[in-house]
Amino acid sequence: ILADSESAVILRLRGPLDLKCLLDSIDVVPMQKAISRTFEALRLQVKSESCVLAVCNSPVLIWPNKSVFEEISPDAPCEDIFQFIQTDDQETSGNRSAKKKNKKRVSASVINLSLMMEATKPGPVSAPILTRTVQKSHLLCATLPMDCAIWSSCSDTIKDGCERLMKALTRQLFEMEKVTLQCMKGTTLLIPEPLHFLLPEPNGLVTVVFPSGVPDKELEAQRQELHGQFELPDNKPFFRRANTYHFPNEPYKDGYLRNPHTVLTHPTLDNGKVYLVQGIYSYHHYMQDRMDDNGWGCAYRSLQTICSWFQQQGYVERGVPSHKEIQQALVEVGDKQASFVGSRQWIGSIEVQAVLNHLLGVTSKIMFVSQGSELASKGRELANHFMTEGTPVMIGGGVLAHTILGIAWSETTGEIRYLILDPHYTGAEDLPVITEKGWCGWKGPDFWDQTAYYNLCLPQRPRVI
Repeated sequence: ILADSESAVILRLRGPLDLKCLLDSIDVVPMQKAISRTFEALRLQVKSESCVLAVCNSPVLIWPNKSVFEEISPDAPCEDIFQFIQTDDQETSGNRSAKKKNKKRVSASVINLSLMMEATKPGPVSAPILTRTVQKSHLLCATLPMDCAIWSSCSDTIKDGCERLMKALTRQLFEMEKVTLQCMKGTTLLIPEPLHFLLPEPNGLVTVVFPSGVPDKELEAQRQELHGQFELPDNKPFFRRANTYHFPNEPYKDGYLRNPHTVLTHPTLDNGKVYLVQGIYSYHHYMQDRMDDNGWGCAYRSLQTICSWFQQQGYVERGVPSHKEIQQALVEVGDKQASFVGSRQWIGSIEVQAVLNHLLGVTSKIMFVSQGSELASKGRELANHFMTEGTPVMIGGGVLAHTILGIAWSETTGEIRYLILDPHYTGAEDLPVITEKGWCGWKGPDFWDQTAYYNLCLPQRPRVI
């Protein structure tokens, strides 16, 4: 994927555009024509010489429609913009020079730009003319949240990148007009919302405009159309809001770590292959959410990690359940007595299966292993699970539970390693500590108690768009 390439940067242009539409009539047809004229005026505005692109946290200004580049050459490669961007590190060290050559990339590989309009015009100043017209009319007002993003290889010049951004901006205004007219309710406008999605190659990063405030379940027809347009399978979500692309170095607001396993080095086995969880999950472990579950909550935390996967892949909209909600679900399905709610009793794989089914509508397969030494023979079944379903696996044995995120397995030798996410961690969300101390890491067959029995819960993907 181009996103992971060291030779690629993302140019992202954001900014508000004011939609102000004066209506003589609120009949549908005249109103639609007036809105279309207003969108056409906005497209002309972004093509005018007054349009300015400002590189965030830098002195670089670009007038894309008159090829004026302040502080930087238009023929310089896109990557050169990074040396003008002021970083927090430079500020705290007392170096305030934005022009300082900075070899280290900032904000991962994203260059953020702001969309602006020059308010003043050059030329002789003339006295203002005031006119007064008395008439009744309606004014439709909205702020359009423009948001364009494109991949740019570092061999692309800044001029090339800006030209592609401006084409994307014009295209987005056409899409916004289409969505606005389709989703009008009387004189009420639904603000069009641009969302970015990283699709499997060859599509890459694409931007789609949806009406804001309309839930995913009411946008299935639009998603069906998009799946056809981009030749995507119709058995998994790609265009739900939970699938939106998370730009590098943007913090997650909920504070949980995502996919800590991605920084690990894969083990090398003779003729071995690696089979991993597909998609994004959050790491849930002891002592989070102001809940002291040290010693009894490991299976709850593994279940929360699994629930986060289904939420972040767009299969479900409900949030990750709390311990109390998990316990309440088990009471509702008849698995536990009412006194179980609020207790510190641990749960196992069978309970995890029941909660996933009850709260998320997700079915699971259960794999029984009579002793830990047998787990080494389950390589083919686990490899098949991660290839076809790609969901995190909860494994419980004795009073311990863990999450399996993948395996490295050699079909010829039978050698196997397990990628384990350990819910027993009690510290802060510190990625180096978690990976270096093995709380997320590759483990050999001796990690399991060789004589204890284990149950594995293998959640299955729903087949939905």
